[in-house]
Amino acid sequence: MWIRIDDTVEVISGDDRGVRGRVLRVDRKQGRVVVEGVNIVLKHVRRSRQARQGGRLSKERPIDISNVMLVCPSCKQRTRVGARFLADGSKVRYCKKCDANIGQISRPKSRSQTANA
Repeated sequence: MWIRIDDTVEVISGDDRGVRGRVLRVDRKQGRVVVEGVNIVLKHVRRSRQARQGGRLSKERPIDISNVMLVCPSCKQRTRVGARFLADGSKVRYCKKCDANIGQISRPKSRSQTANA
């Protein structure tokens, strides 16, 4: 699961197909993401002390992570994502279309950690 918060994704299936948005939350346990402006539902709120004015609130609901694809920041196309190690030992995500680095997954390993392993 290579999608993280603040990534730009495109919805590839469902009612909101073709819509691009920013990832607000990722639930790795259930495999779902909340994308800004996608899967908006109306929540009916009763008037109370917390909500002085009742009514209908619009909010985003989670969608399955298999229904979104990452949009590469450099080529601006939806793409599959791979992972690779750089020369310094750090692990990064990369775009499979333009081969550009998207973001770091893990920091470089120090020499003491590699010597013990």
